[in-house]
Amino acid sequence: MGQSRLTTVLVFLVPQILSLIIEEYKVDDEKAAELFYTSELYKGLEDEQTKLWHLSANALFEMFKEEWETGKITYPEEV
Repeated sequence: MGQSRLTTVLVFLVPQILSLIIEEYKVDDEKAAELFYTSELYKGLEDEQTKLWHLSANALFEMFKEEWETGKITYPEEV
């Protein structure tokens, strides 16, 4: 996948993930974005080689939640 296609996928995934963060953690848009964009998960999502962009927004949110609450990320085997 080229960088432009990855960017397109992220344009659709990121707002969904941010909505889930807002709902779960009762934070505003700005705080949700700060939490997500500074996460290790987001760094992995930006890297096309990780194939994390294959996952659903819900699956990615669960990974974010794990990172936020434990400091660790468990990557699914299918990635």
